[in-house]
Amino acid sequence: MPSEPLIELVDVTFAYKGRPPVLKGVNLKVEDGERVALVGSNGSGKTTTLSIIMGLIRPDSGAVKIFGEPRVRERDFQKARPRMGFVFQDADDQLFCPTVADDIAFGPLNMGLGRREAARVVDEVLERLDIKNFRDRITHDLSGGEKRLVALGTALALKPRMLILDEPTTYLDRKVSARLVKILNELMLPLLIVSHDKDFLTDVGCRYLVMEDGRVEESAAFF
Repeated sequence: MPSEPLIELVDVTFAYKGRPPVLKGVNLKVEDGERVALVGSNGSGKTTTLSIIMGLIRPDSGAVKIFGEPRVRERDFQKARPRMGFVFQDADDQLFCPTVADDIAFGPLNMGLGRREAARVVDEVLERLDIKNFRDRITHDLSGGEKRLVALGTALALKPRMLILDEPTTYLDRKVSARLVKILNELMLPLLIVSHDKDFLTDVGCRYLVMEDGRVEESAAFF
């Protein structure tokens, strides 16, 4: 029996108050094991689509299913968010604790882990990302690329089923971007990525969905 898609949007529409519709019937699927890039011009609705998937805003109509279950109310999304591993476009929106270790431990502690267990998770994440030397650094003293790696670490600390990345290579130099590619390919998790970075998307092995005029279409190549 085939497994349910990890993410499925069916005929989703959305408009911000007093503005024309952004999404005009979006249909989108991310299957288990897939790496999907959502591409398109600025303002085409990509980040809005991610916000609906994460339950940060609600669609005007249509259905949202995450991990095979309908998600309608806030409590539905609360159960799903840790397993989706969302990494914001701006790492400063995700990092708010004094040190790197505190930021990575925040999610596990909030999910009910004890301090000893959370400290073990921090060790595992720092090791996996090869940033053990970041442990006690002040988060906001990090470079943009370093913050991006720590933001990824905060998502991985919750042991997600997949990762959702919004413009993950913004402000990264080539070296840090290559490091991020290496990490993602070693993780082997399903991905949904919004990005304009063709080389990055090629290196992590994505199929392309193009967002245009409020809808999503399959594409054989980068938009």
